[in-house]
Amino acid sequence: MYTPKYTITTDILKSIGAVEAAKEVIENAPLVPAWEAKFRDDARLRAAHYGTVMEGNDLTMGEAKMILDNEVESVDQATEKGIMARERDVQEVINYRNVLKFIEESGTGGEYTSDTLMQIHKLVVGKIVADDNAGKYREKQVVLRNSITGEVGFRPPKSLEVPHLMEEFFAWLNNEASKREHPVLRAGVVHYVLAAVHPFIEGNGRTARAFATLVLLREGYDIKKFFALEEYFDKHADEYYGSLMDVSNQSAELNERDLTPWLTVFTRALAMELTRIKEQIRELSVDVKIKERVGKQVALSERQMKIVEYLNAHGEITMAGARSVLSMVSEDTILRDLKYLMGKGIITKKGSTKAAKYVLKK
Repeated sequence: MYTPKYTITTDILKSIGAVEAAKEVIENAPLVPAWEAKFRDDARLRAAHYGTVMEGNDLTMGEAKMILDNEVESVDQATEKGIMARERDVQEVINYRNVLKFIEESGTGGEYTSDTLMQIHKLVVGKIVADDNAGKYREKQVVLRNSITGEVGFRPPKSLEVPHLMEEFFAWLNNEASKREHPVLRAGVVHYVLAAVHPFIEGNGRTARAFATLVLLREGYDIKKFFALEEYFDKHADEYYGSLMDVSNQSAELNERDLTPWLTVFTRALAMELTRIKEQIRELSVDVKIKERVGKQVALSERQMKIVEYLNAHGEITMAGARSVLSMVSEDTILRDLKYLMGKGIITKKGSTKAAKYVLKK
């Protein structure tokens, strides 16, 4: 049975801590259904766009959005909507949308199977590769070459080894001991193994990213389906591909490779993505609560938002408390922020000495 090797470093722990903190905020945010739908739609768009751009797709974000918003099912329909692009580019986005729908509807629990992997691959490469290569392990050797120099950068295992390697992989993934590992680490291992074994003729990267996301969704880290790792990977492509290659170049044997460099990048990607979403939701939540109190939208600075957040959590704040929240800010600046919030009718002051307390206005 395949057994991944890695060390849980300080960086990995820090990233997982950030994931947990963001998860708590996102899952408990009092968002109305319309906003939740907006966050999910945005995540699907970013996943479909950046997940295909990484593979050389030339469609713009706007064109990808048209395909998703109009539920385009074919290249002909895309042309009718005014999307003039390569047939392959259009089909790749349609396919990735179908993949995302499949994994979102897959539910939780149960064993992971090669049938699920095959289904994802079929959706990834539908109408792009020959039917007899879709949802089927490759039967020939493939290599990854440097697009500029033409040199072989990575040589996956021989095709004869693929079925056995995948059988060992699924044995590990469904093993009770491995299920006790953190789901984020399990998803990272899944992504690496599928990318390294390269079990298919084409579409391995998209399949690996989709299956890793499936693991997160099934194991309690769907996080309202608000996230898309593909954007981080595309915008940090050197880091993404570099860490995968750093691991793959260590040894010819999959079992002997130390996945720590890759898991450092994978956990950081999820932490950065979820922290970004957490900040968006935090701002939105504060805006909603303020609008409910004062009857209108009020522009707040980052400092003022921290004060209001503290008040929402603790009910009141003193100057000493404000200094702890805004540790690098002068007292005069804090006083100006407090006066601004009072002037906007958001907070009120109790007492007139240095021990005065500030509370949200009812």
